[in-house]
Amino acid sequence: MTEYDAIVLGAGAAGLMCAAVAGQRGRRVLLVEHADAPGKKILISGGGRCNFTNIGTAPDRYLSANPHFAKSALSRYTAQDFLALVERYGIAWHEKTLGQLFCDGSARQILDMLLDECAKGGVELVLGSAVTSVDHADGRFRLVTGRGEATAPALVIATGGPSIPKMGATGFAYDLARQFGLKVVEPRPALVPLTLGPDEALFRDLSGVAAPVVARAGKAAFPEAALFTHRGLSGPAILQISSYWRHGECIGIDFLPARPAGWIAAAKRAEPRATLRRLLARDLPDRLADVLAERLALPAELANIRDAALAEAERHLADWRFKPSGTEGFAKAEVTIGGISTADLSSQTMEARKVSGLYAIGEAVDVTGWLGGYNFQWAWASAWAAGQAL
Repeated sequence: MTEYDAIVLGAGAAGLMCAAVAGQRGRRVLLVEHADAPGKKILISGGGRCNFTNIGTAPDRYLSANPHFAKSALSRYTAQDFLALVERYGIAWHEKTLGQLFCDGSARQILDMLLDECAKGGVELVLGSAVTSVDHADGRFRLVTGRGEATAPALVIATGGPSIPKMGATGFAYDLARQFGLKVVEPRPALVPLTLGPDEALFRDLSGVAAPVVARAGKAAFPEAALFTHRGLSGPAILQISSYWRHGECIGIDFLPARPAGWIAAAKRAEPRATLRRLLARDLPDRLADVLAERLALPAELANIRDAALAEAERHLADWRFKPSGTEGFAKAEVTIGGISTADLSSQTMEARKVSGLYAIGEAVDVTGWLGGYNFQWAWASAWAAGQAL
């Protein structure tokens, strides 16, 4: 049986970062990954270029049962801190939109950087090693894998959530948390496409059509692109709003957010012989304009339509209600909402309040960011906080 100062479970973004920070602080760290390679989700992120952080990172861009929990870690390890690390490695990057930072080259550069940071800290990385049991006695955690046994006074849960199971994701973090008496907030898919029922088949026929919209659910609103798919709705605006949507609720779509109030009535005065379909086609893809005009059932020239009917059409276009039948599930979800309850963790160190030496970081925790690099920044920040405490 080999003894360590800390054992980190999961060699994803958070696990690699935590192990590197603790290792470089002189701790003897074992990093265990059940897959045959580290950082698989890092490599596919951002279309293979890794949207590694967002310069607009702020606590209000995160969802959690405790909206204040993320403040401490995010303030102590910022997007600028991670960017400084990226630049020390000479990794070229660019800002795409909305503060999203990507590698100019490949996501492999971020993974290689983290592995190098681990090597500098003398971290022992074990791959392809499934955990068969974990127990805790006399102030030490004992880990049993197919490679043998190891013990340490500290154990870090960094195995993520169940999103993208084809990459090896599981709910192991939750099982382990429950084993040690930690609560788990109901996990559900987030940043995920929404599905539409048979009564919206006309919209599903628009598969491949995209348009800039404002998507709303409750008080949340996101002005980005929406994409129609053969199953329902996707695109950045929909992925964002999916984190706020609950089954049985409606979402609202403003198809023409740039148009001012009263724009259709003004068009009627300027072009009385125009049709609503023709107006819509000036701002929207033809196929989408066709479907919206068909649903609004106002085929006549504008001059022949009452102003009240035009005003109602305008309101409908500004808040078109869809009632999704569900989501495409964890298989297509970029991240997981819910997870290990923040009520059972220290916001300063990520340590469990009731189990000394047990930590949880990254996606395993009930902190979920917006689309656009926010979840990576939470991984870096929560990992740094734990790594400093180990």
